[in-house]
Amino acid sequence: MADAGGNGPGEWVLLSYWLPREPSTPRISVWRKLKRLGIAQISDGLVALPADARTREQLEWIAQEVIEAGGRAGIWLARPAALAQERALAAALAAARVTEYRAVLAQAAQAAGSGGAARAATAQRLRAELRRIARRDYFPPPERDRARAAVQDLSGQDTDPDTADRDTADQVAAAVREQQP
Repeated sequence: MADAGGNGPGEWVLLSYWLPREPSTPRISVWRKLKRLGIAQISDGLVALPADARTREQLEWIAQEVIEAGGRAGIWLARPAALAQERALAAALAAARVTEYRAVLAQAAQAAGSGGAARAATAQRLRAELRRIARRDYFPPPERDRARAAVQDLSGQDTDPDTADRDTADQVAAAVREQQP
């Protein structure tokens, strides 16, 4: 997210918010929406996303929801004071996506040994999951490409099912092992 010249941190959009504890439904709703966006939690009631028109609009909608629920909210555009701070935020966002991509890899590995209909259904479900993850993947890790390839392999096995199942299962399992710490 460094600026265009690569000289320093890029711009981030921040949402500062507070909601009353009761009723808890608005707090839960806001938190779930923030998690779906893939926010970086800076502190209690302060979250950040890389600034672009989409992320700013999304956080503005959530800020409005907070206000309508009797809370307080503000949107800020900011740059971290140090590039290291931005790198830490980016690393936290990427690490969360790594976990999600690894889950897709593991599910693809499990499905690789199943029958054609089950494998196709799993591939379709995993493609949808990859689309959901991509919407909050601001700093794509290498696991993204591996997960996409595993799902593609899963859905493209129409030749010799016995050989294809075994080969893909081995490939996906190897990819999962590579990603484990």
